[in-house]
Amino acid sequence: MNGTPSLHLLWIPLLPFLGFLLNGTIGRRLSRPVVSAVALLFTFLPFCLVANIALQFHSLALPHVEYLNHWIVAGGFHADFAFSVDELTMVFLLVVTGVGFLIHLYSVGYMAHEDGFWRFFAYLNLFMFFMLTLVLAENFLLLFVGWEGVGLASYLLIGYYFDRDSAANAGKKAFIVNRIGDFGFLLAMFLVILHFGTLSFQAVLAELATQPALHGGWLTAIALCLLVGAAGKSAQIPLYVWLPDAMEGPTPVSALIHAATMVTAGVYMVARTHPIFDRSPFALGTVAIIGCATAFFAATIGLMQTDIKRVLAYSTVSQLGYMFLACGVASYSSAIFHVVTHAFFKALLFLAAGSVIHALSGEQDMRVMGGLRSKIPVTFWTMTAGVIAIAGIPPLAGFFSKDEILYQVFTSPMAGAKLLWLVGLLTAGLTSFYMFRLYFLTFFGASRAEFAHPHTPEPTHSPEASKGMAEATTTHAAPHATVHSPDPHGAHGEPHESPWVMLLPLVILAILSVVGGALGLPGEGNFLHNFLSPVLRVVGSPEAAENGALEITLALISTLTALSGFAVAYFFYLKRPELPGELAARFRGLYLLLLDKYRIDELYDTILVRPVLFISRYILGGVVDTGIITGAGFGLGTGIKGLGSVAQRMQSGNIRSYAGWLAAGAALLLVLTFFGFGTHLPR
Repeated sequence: MNGTPSLHLLWIPLLPFLGFLLNGTIGRRLSRPVVSAVALLFTFLPFCLVANIALQFHSLALPHVEYLNHWIVAGGFHADFAFSVDELTMVFLLVVTGVGFLIHLYSVGYMAHEDGFWRFFAYLNLFMFFMLTLVLAENFLLLFVGWEGVGLASYLLIGYYFDRDSAANAGKKAFIVNRIGDFGFLLAMFLVILHFGTLSFQAVLAELATQPALHGGWLTAIALCLLVGAAGKSAQIPLYVWLPDAMEGPTPVSALIHAATMVTAGVYMVARTHPIFDRSPFALGTVAIIGCATAFFAATIGLMQTDIKRVLAYSTVSQLGYMFLACGVASYSSAIFHVVTHAFFKALLFLAAGSVIHALSGEQDMRVMGGLRSKIPVTFWTMTAGVIAIAGIPPLAGFFSKDEILYQVFTSPMAGAKLLWLVGLLTAGLTSFYMFRLYFLTFFGASRAEFAHPHTPEPTHSPEASKGMAEATTTHAAPHATVHSPDPHGAHGEPHESPWVMLLPLVILAILSVVGGALGLPGEGNFLHNFLSPVLRVVGSPEAAENGALEITLALISTLTALSGFAVAYFFYLKRPELPGELAARFRGLYLLLLDKYRIDELYDTILVRPVLFISRYILGGVVDTGIITGAGFGLGTGIKGLGSVAQRMQSGNIRSYAGWLAAGAALLLVLTFFGFGTHLPR
């Protein structure tokens, strides 16, 4: 343990697991305040332990490793139960425990009237246990346990409303798609064992350090297999399809799992194993291209979504693309910086969206919102901070992390880096537009609940325009749209502000979204960059920190791009609110393509799901199982039954019958002997 005192790292994941055991076993018999207290206590205590480690971090010999016991020992190979802490681990521990506790606190108010209250918090604590295990793992195998565990907890939480087919199907979809990615992760581990003889991160990285000339080849194979796993967990093309549907779970689940923690596990894994990726330019280029394509692709889908949570879901996919883009140009500290700021502002946005949904008694369709600015002011102002932060407008946190990624991409020596920068810049403009679209539709203008049509593609502020668009779109109903009550306000009373148990986390996250950029201010005093430098030594190009004028110029360009997105959204949804509907009617094909998310789910259903189901049901189930296996068993049984029937007749108990059978047997032997069939019989 490097000569340092034990930090008792085991207790960090173990405490949430104890909370899971308590609420999961006897929670049904406990009152809701007691269930809440258990869940909060066993989430807050790990945060305290992590904070204590942070206070004495400067005195630790890093990486600090604590071996608990041997796990697998086979010849010269062994894998241990061991936890470790270094600079990268520390950043993730603070984010997971800090933001995780705030989301637990928010959930106490949001889930107050839900059935299965104890079950929700048991699952939430279980997720924390697996996520902290993932972050603290000293080797690939223990990380994989946490990796699979967060997939299990995600399945349980997404399908929390298991009586709804949509939620149950979304949970299964998330579970199955992630198993595809996990197959790549498993292949990577087998290759690591084959070539390194160990799964310990420190041992693998130390072995690489002794072979500086080793590049490409099987290292590329390992890196690409790891990328497959990361793409599944962090929702990158082509495995991103599970995350938007995961919005079927309760809103706090979206904030915790699909914004602040689980979906960044892929980024963490790439950063943790970055020396392998650094030895393969092809793998790094693949990471950059996939990240850039995912960021742009998801942003275009987010332009036309009408469910407030689904807009944020595609925004999450897009922001994760930025993180992979940063990793692809070897600027790992920039990716981690964006992980941190994204945890702040995206958790804030999801929780604020939950507060809006709470205010409207369950309504999620932005087309029937509007006019909420004065009715839920705390939610409005906190969400304002989140929207400005994700849009990349200075001086909020999102500007600094996103701008750093774009700068590192622009200055990267990688071939095609300027094109990747241009696509990333365009994506930033799209992000600003669709987030301010969400902002204006939700909080500004008059409420559209009294005249909005469930399938009107773009809401307007005038009944006449709304009527025109309703008439123009009666031939099309969005295939996946949820039909809501035409007047949710009237059915449940006026919109109302959330209780303070929900608003307090919003306020804290809003403050972090405003000041969080200070962690990575440009220049030599960049705190996060300097903090991560011992473990993430490869950070961008050597020229990146030498051209202050270029950095300022690119920052101005990205700021103007973000402001342009704001200006277009302001013009479309406040100054000319009828214009979006007119454009949707004029460019109907493009509008429907984006509304239907490029019909990727339908494409996957056609080329993957249906063929697999056909093979399973009709070939394997029908021909092989029913026809061959069942048929063979049935035929064998029928044959034996027939032989038994013949034998039964032979054993009749009639002496004359026995004499007849004896004579027939003797005659058969004589015939065989006469024709020579018996010449080879033993004498």
